[in-house]
Amino acid sequence: MKTLYQKFETLLLNTTTDFKRYLYEDISWESRMIGVIGGRGVGKTTMILQRIKQHLSVKNTLYVSADDMYFSEHKLIDLADEFHKNAGEYLFIDEIHKYADWSRELKNIYDSYPKLKVVFTGSSILDILKGSADLSRRAIIYKLQGLSFREYLKLFHHYDVPVLSLAQIINNEIQLADIEHPLPLFKDYLKRGYYPFGIENEINIRLGQVIVQTLETDIPQYANLNVGTARKLKRLLSIIAESVPFKPNFTKIAEMIGVSRNSLDDYFLYMEQAGLIAQLRDETGGIRGLGKIDKVYLDNTNIIFNLVGNKLNTGNIRETFFLNQMRVKNEVISAKTADFVVNEYTFELGGKNKQQNQIKKDGKSFVVKDDIEFGYLNVIPLWAFGLNY
Repeated sequence: MKTLYQKFETLLLNTTTDFKRYLYEDISWESRMIGVIGGRGVGKTTMILQRIKQHLSVKNTLYVSADDMYFSEHKLIDLADEFHKNAGEYLFIDEIHKYADWSRELKNIYDSYPKLKVVFTGSSILDILKGSADLSRRAIIYKLQGLSFREYLKLFHHYDVPVLSLAQIINNEIQLADIEHPLPLFKDYLKRGYYPFGIENEINIRLGQVIVQTLETDIPQYANLNVGTARKLKRLLSIIAESVPFKPNFTKIAEMIGVSRNSLDDYFLYMEQAGLIAQLRDETGGIRGLGKIDKVYLDNTNIIFNLVGNKLNTGNIRETFFLNQMRVKNEVISAKTADFVVNEYTFELGGKNKQQNQIKKDGKSFVVKDDIEFGYLNVIPLWAFGLNY
């Protein structure tokens, strides 16, 4: 264990605490077992190291990564046992999905060591969601999304902008600290600001790796798919990237990539849960969130720029950004006469010359315009919706 502690202390030494993700303050850190899931590169590791550095002592705390060579010869529950016998209290396990049979061992740790608090993270969202079913009565699962526009302003440019509620945004009660012109910053965010590693100006390389690992490793491992299926997933993502936002014709797409209609439904769900696409649903059936899929988008605008390149569709970028930022704290469904319904409000998106023909003047309908700095009446700048978390 000495080597594990040495690696842990080195990581802790290089961890900064001046910027924290939105989820940090919402986590019930004193719970006995906590899981933090999220796509690759969104900041899970940094967040748990910040928690340790600011609130815990290395004397009774241990951080390990589940892909460490230590686990080629040792079991996770054996580590927990030795740690507990040496007065350990807080065990943090990163990338838990890389450890075989992790959910069963976490269950045993929970049941065998009631005084031990465990926090685990996973980038393979599919595996974590599957395994968390075994831990449903034991672990609290949190999901971490990529950076909001507000968080990008803080991390990339050191601007402190407060979180705004949806009510404040639609009433144009927007505060921007010392930012005189938000549009240049917003355009940069759309290209490279969703992932914290974008600050290193290697967004295309790093994000490309994330996409490939998700398609070739995460999804196939979870669903027991073969290499040939991984190639079909790549083809499917390419079709989506070139078409979004679109109303999916599942039968036609299934024929294009050579899979059954039922398999295609599964592929779309896998890609959505893995953080590559987003599916906008309607409210059919009376239960929101379980409605029919109305449109399919790529998950975030950074993925659009990475996959599509010069074939960008401005309307697609606007809608993808809006859906991506609003879904964290709100219920978002498709609208019959506009683009989106968020909670009880209706939104129609467009450029600076967008008219109000498609929406009602009922006090609950709004025009969201790109390329404007500030809003007025029921017209709201698109970038403002990135201040919601």
